[in-house]
Amino acid sequence: MTSGRPGSSRSARPAGRRDGGSSRSGAGRPATPARQGARPAQHPTALRVDQVRSALGEILQWSGPADQVLSRWFRDHPKLGARDRAAVAEAVYDVLRHLRRYRHVAEGGRGAATRRLAILGLAATLGAKEVLPALDSDEADWLQRVSAIADASLPREIRLSIPDWLSEALAIEADSDSMLAALNRAAPLDIRINPMKAEREAILAELRAGVAHAMAEPTPYSPFGIRLQGRPALTRWSRFEDGSIEVQDEGSQLLALLVAPRRGEMVIDFCAGAGGKTLLLGALMRSTGRLYAFDVSQARLARFKPRLARSGLSNVVPVAIASENDARVKRLARKAHRVLVDAPCSGTGTLRRNPDLKWRQTPESVSDLCALQRSILASAARCVAPGGRLVYATCSILRVENESQVEAFLAANPDFELLSASDILADRAGPLGLSGPYLKLRPDVHATDGFFAAVFQRRQGPAAERAATAAVELPEPDPELAALDDEAEAADGETTGKPSAGTPEQGAGGDS
Repeated sequence: MTSGRPGSSRSARPAGRRDGGSSRSGAGRPATPARQGARPAQHPTALRVDQVRSALGEILQWSGPADQVLSRWFRDHPKLGARDRAAVAEAVYDVLRHLRRYRHVAEGGRGAATRRLAILGLAATLGAKEVLPALDSDEADWLQRVSAIADASLPREIRLSIPDWLSEALAIEADSDSMLAALNRAAPLDIRINPMKAEREAILAELRAGVAHAMAEPTPYSPFGIRLQGRPALTRWSRFEDGSIEVQDEGSQLLALLVAPRRGEMVIDFCAGAGGKTLLLGALMRSTGRLYAFDVSQARLARFKPRLARSGLSNVVPVAIASENDARVKRLARKAHRVLVDAPCSGTGTLRRNPDLKWRQTPESVSDLCALQRSILASAARCVAPGGRLVYATCSILRVENESQVEAFLAANPDFELLSASDILADRAGPLGLSGPYLKLRPDVHATDGFFAAVFQRRQGPAAERAATAAVELPEPDPELAALDDEAEAADGETTGKPSAGTPEQGAGGDS
């Protein structure tokens, strides 16, 4: 999705002014001001309330993704230091996670609604005792009153802070309250080692020696992952700069293990995005064969280029395509041994990191995404060779984007069969406790983002099997593929003249 810049940037309200325009007084008074309506002047948290309120005023216009709007707000407020930014961001994201509940309890207060939301976010992240001295007596009484409300007394949609349509869609899922509660908690930071350059134990030892200043543990399922508590500045660490590590959620890492590419094969990452899974696929191939990274966004592929350069891989060909039906896609019909489709989706599995998505998505936008997913999956399937593997994945927890798409695809493509994701991962990942043929990850069960994946295989006859076996070596690209490589190299020459600020944002889903 693209976002538009709001017409003007709102600066933080001066600490000495109230919403109604009167001056603050009473600095140094006790936590609850003595005079009715008086707010202590110049208290540090008073300024923080105004900063969070200002940022929320921009974000709640829903002009674009919250992380982009907040980054723009920070650029417009350059005097804020790293700690200030972290405190503002933490409070803002807490409000976005609990927006419906906060709006519900804020109805009984006075003054600007965004100020009350900012107070609730800061009370949750800093503690009410830290916030009370910055409030006037009315606000302090209101905060103490709403803080005593028992969550159990609230309706499910308000308690879990979800829109009605999402609540209805997830009612069929087992323990959906537990899953939604987990999606309302901030995610840890997962990183992945580059198996071409590093060993996990070595990176763990360096992190524990003090680089991250945070607890570092191996991820329980992916053999390449490390989970960090906190937000260490990894982008300035030499191990990040030399391509030894990447930011990537553990669930995303498991998708590459489902693809399970082998040396010398032709593999397509159909919706490569910023290339996190592409890099792991290329490393699993030991930089042999040919790995096409398709995406409709030249900008995303440009951000991928610095990551690719750091990785040390030489078998990756990034290609910007016009659509899933691009002529360059059609040239690869029935030629790829493995195809990964990490499809555009609602992102409902990433609400720990992108809580604004539940307020920005609608049933109509999800329906549009489903139509796009079907088209992309059909086009990608044409590229799969007889006996080849197709992996369809989303970071959604909605069945309409997951199981329903799989069932429709199998009905329309009888030459494909469904494989067991659990069987494929049995000797590649830790015990996931999966039931059924799909990879279904949940934050409350697996401590990952919500992920779904299904694995298909194109059926083959004896003649197709011989042709596929003969193609595995890939001694030289055929003329059509050589032309595709030439086009990709030409595009690369056009886009690499300027350096790209393509470093993954800390705490992001890490791949995509």
